[in-house]
Amino acid sequence: MQTLFGERVRKAREVLGLSQQEFASKVGVSVTTIQNYEGGKLPKGEHAISLAKCLGCSIDWLLTGAGEAFDPSKISLDLARAGTLRAGDPLAKVVVASDQQEDNPVIIECDTSEIVMVPMVEARLSAGSGSFETGGDLGRHYAFRLDFLRRKGIPSKMVLMRVAGDSMDPEIKDGDVVLIDQNQATPIPGKLYAVGVEDMVYIKEVNAEPGKLVLSSYNKAYPALEVDARGDLKDGIRIIGRAVWVGRELK
Repeated sequence: MQTLFGERVRKAREVLGLSQQEFASKVGVSVTTIQNYEGGKLPKGEHAISLAKCLGCSIDWLLTGAGEAFDPSKISLDLARAGTLRAGDPLAKVVVASDQQEDNPVIIECDTSEIVMVPMVEARLSAGSGSFETGGDLGRHYAFRLDFLRRKGIPSKMVLMRVAGDSMDPEIKDGDVVLIDQNQATPIPGKLYAVGVEDMVYIKEVNAEPGKLVLSSYNKAYPALEVDARGDLKDGIRIIGRAVWVGRELK
């Protein structure tokens, strides 16, 4: 049975967007040890300090629940990179300057909301031509409220991709950022998915028919694409994940 201590460990880990395996590597212990901690086993003194440091939280809060988990007004760059940053609405963009020195961390105003940093992946989705593109967003992360992501799917399985092309206009426009939940890879009729066909990737409405997938665009200038799921292309087709949110920067 999970104790309050175990719940606090789990909560702090999830705020950082880390799996148990990732957190275990960060702390330098086995996954079983992390599972034991989250199950309520109390760590020894030096291990407790290490846990609090890796989680970026107060050791008093971690062990007893007393006080604030995190400083309610400030947070350092390394913790912001790990996954906590203020966001008044579901998304807030974070850009870390490339010349920032680790020993001189930026202090960022922050509230106590639970936030997860979602990475912008290298591949740039093209809703028009379907070709891969590399964009200027590499190395950037976007901050989402954890409760928002949980309503949409599995936060640790989510990535962001930028769309190029107008085939999904007017719902998704050229340059929009799409949130993809890679855990949702089984097509539901009428929903939008990131679909890889050989070396091309599309954001499309997916419908399954006997022996084939039908990939449809919202822009009627683009005809539906029927992909044979039984022929030579079957091994080249993959559902990357479901599109669960789209964001747009106003010009």
